[in-house]
Amino acid sequence: MSEMTRESMEYDVVIVGAGPAGLSAAIRLKQLDADLNVVVLEKGSEVGAHILSGAVLDPCGLDALMPDWRERGAPIKTEVKRDNFYILGEGGQVRIPNWPMPPLMNNHGKYIVSMANVCRWMAGEAEALGVEIFPGFAASELVYGDKGEVKGVVAGVMGLNADGTPGPNYEPGMELHGKYVFLSEGVRGSLAKEVIAKFDLSKGHCPQKFGLGMKEIWEIDPAKHREGTVTHTSGWPLGKNAGGGSFIYHLENNQVYVGFVVHLNYENPHLYPYMEFQRFKHHPMVAELLKGGKREAYGARAISEGGWQSIPKVVAPGVALLGCSAGLVNVPRIKGNHNAMLSGKAAAEAAFEAMKAGRSGDELAAYEADLRSGPIAKDLKKVRNVKPMWSRWGFLASLTLGGFDMWTNNLFGLSLFGTLKHRKSDAAATGEASKFPKIDYPKPDGVLSFDRLTNVSFSATNHEESQPCHLKLKDPTVPIKVNLPKYDEPAQRYCPAGVYEVLEGDGGPRFQINFQNCVHCKTCDIKDPSQNINWTTPQGGDGPNYPNM
Repeated sequence: MSEMTRESMEYDVVIVGAGPAGLSAAIRLKQLDADLNVVVLEKGSEVGAHILSGAVLDPCGLDALMPDWRERGAPIKTEVKRDNFYILGEGGQVRIPNWPMPPLMNNHGKYIVSMANVCRWMAGEAEALGVEIFPGFAASELVYGDKGEVKGVVAGVMGLNADGTPGPNYEPGMELHGKYVFLSEGVRGSLAKEVIAKFDLSKGHCPQKFGLGMKEIWEIDPAKHREGTVTHTSGWPLGKNAGGGSFIYHLENNQVYVGFVVHLNYENPHLYPYMEFQRFKHHPMVAELLKGGKREAYGARAISEGGWQSIPKVVAPGVALLGCSAGLVNVPRIKGNHNAMLSGKAAAEAAFEAMKAGRSGDELAAYEADLRSGPIAKDLKKVRNVKPMWSRWGFLASLTLGGFDMWTNNLFGLSLFGTLKHRKSDAAATGEASKFPKIDYPKPDGVLSFDRLTNVSFSATNHEESQPCHLKLKDPTVPIKVNLPKYDEPAQRYCPAGVYEVLEGDGGPRFQINFQNCVHCKTCDIKDPSQNINWTTPQGGDGPNYPNM
């Protein structure tokens, strides 16, 4: 397919992904020069369809990009009024007081938002400036120039048969060329993954670490609703099985975001992250809040958790990594959208200066320098040891030592621990099934907890079934020959959408991929212990259709 002749279009900057990073870059480019030709490609059916985030938004990124966002009618209204943190046991909870927390952990002055709706609004602002935005346009392939630089992407390929051959409604797509290409695909994007490998951008940096975030929107009893309340928990039900925790955010209209994060460096392959989330909702504190309420939406996505140590080099010839493609989440703050916006702004400014000087297709060194020394660095360096402490010594150590470390960084700009390293990748952390106990999960009751496939229906996920499966196995024999006997094939459990099954038949077990269920979380690409699954883009517009996630 890559050798066929396609029509091409020329732009100054091609941006892949209409999330907060990509849209910030587009807006900043047009602020700097209204005559620049800027295009944003979005694989979701509309802007926001594939956006899922907590989210408590630190507005510093938006303040830097559009200081008048309040006057412009941004859907950012619910200011945080109460900030709670609990450690849960099976039957109760202990609240951790706010006063020992470093100032950076304070959520007052932040906002509970739907990032999907914030991105929809940002897209409108970008289009008003003249940015072209193409939703339903999946960028499936990179285009390289004569010197090996990234010069564009292939997007809009549609109508392939299941075997990859052109079907009756085949559209070959187009090549979109730019002087620079920005990849803001979110976590573990397929093009960013290729760029990182091709240009060895992770050399000298720690492996990236990830979590799986799952989220439901609930409408609850108005008597229990406390608009502006933010609650985070750790502890039960995960215990020593995995790191992670929950968030419960009270937004407007009697709605709450209920979310659960499981760190993907867990060892026990019998762990079932989705069922841990469902079990969490039966904790007395949570069950009482949700009693009489109604689940309205569900979704999931991976979260980059490596932080400062794991950020790869973010530039290569002709291309730059933005936002979660670079891994800019502040793990203890559970925030990354502000850094995504700041990265988009910084990349845009670097590209603008380069083009003004007549350059194209080279490395945007000024963006790399800004990321390593500017506001993103100041945000992430202060918390760089919290995640490795959690991985090595557990939650309580990260709470106490990590808190101390954040205080010394905040007060004196130094850490007594230096910079702790991440060790294994999350895939390599997976242990053999025979060495760990199986975990007995209670059956969902259909009131507070739900089976996976029922919940996936609340993500409005849809894929055209006649297309090729976008979840590629490097070796089709590995799931049954290697992963099943060695790891009890954990894909059956780590996927939050029920994509992977091991089915028993007359000829023995077989591995089935239900790609129609995929919510594009990328967990399989990250956690598969054999690194045998490669997540690629399905045809444009397919996948979840999140409302106000």
